[in-house]
Amino acid sequence: MDLRRWNHIVTLAERRNFARAAEQVHLTQPALTRSIQAAEAELGLRLFDRGTQEVTPTPAGEFVVARARQLVYNSRCLERDVDLYRSRALGDTAFGAGPFPVATFIPALLASVRREFPGVNIRVEVSNWKLLLARLREEDIEFFVADISDLPVDPSLDLRPLRMEPGSFYVRAGHPLAAQRSVSFRKVWAHGLLSIRLPPRVLALLAAKVDVSPPEVLKLALECDDVGILKAVALASESVLLAPDVAVAQDVAEGRLVPLKVDGVPPMGAEMGVVSLWGRTPSPMAELIISLLPSAVA
Repeated sequence: MDLRRWNHIVTLAERRNFARAAEQVHLTQPALTRSIQAAEAELGLRLFDRGTQEVTPTPAGEFVVARARQLVYNSRCLERDVDLYRSRALGDTAFGAGPFPVATFIPALLASVRREFPGVNIRVEVSNWKLLLARLREEDIEFFVADISDLPVDPSLDLRPLRMEPGSFYVRAGHPLAAQRSVSFRKVWAHGLLSIRLPPRVLALLAAKVDVSPPEVLKLALECDDVGILKAVALASESVLLAPDVAVAQDVAEGRLVPLKVDGVPPMGAEMGVVSLWGRTPSPMAELIISLLPSAVA
């Protein structure tokens, strides 16, 4: 039996009159009568006693109406929730973010989304691209935003580049290297380098500067995917921090961190991009967040 007929049963039970019930469900009285008769025939039960003044549910009718009422209510809730989902007022999402995005534009983006859509629940997995890719393949997240420069070529992935996020070397104010106009990478390395997990191409470049071969054996003083932790260590030690410029801009402006000019090292940076599974339709909230990413990075 379709949902409209269940609604006819519930409405007749509530209005106790064919004419009033027919008006409420936008049918003629004969059409509603035929619908109720068809329902009784299909169920093999008499649902209503037809009196001269009023229609009343039979005991079987009371039994059916109670359950039909729940069906109709759930249907209305579903229609409401679909409307809310379509308008992004409802609909949870989960996505991943690499350390550079988390240290730069993700917090402001999430704050904006929370203000505009307080009814939506969002889960953010923070990690490096290798672990986020595993989460994506497991469909635990809808997409992730991270450095995509070393992502493998894979036709099952949909890549949308954003822009380069520049990074530099920094030391705390008062550091022995802070007063020097330029330094060699060997001096940087001697003080201990703090960074997120570096792509192989960057490791190879830095390893060549200190004659380490193969590049994979180059070990950072501290490798961590949380830029906040790296910054705290740099501010409290002699170590050198490699971080996205925007993540430490306030510390530089307030004099806590000082940028270094490192001889022979080209401009550093991360190629930000959005990664999702090819052919998957994103939820409305995921689609909105992805659409906001370019403006958040710019």
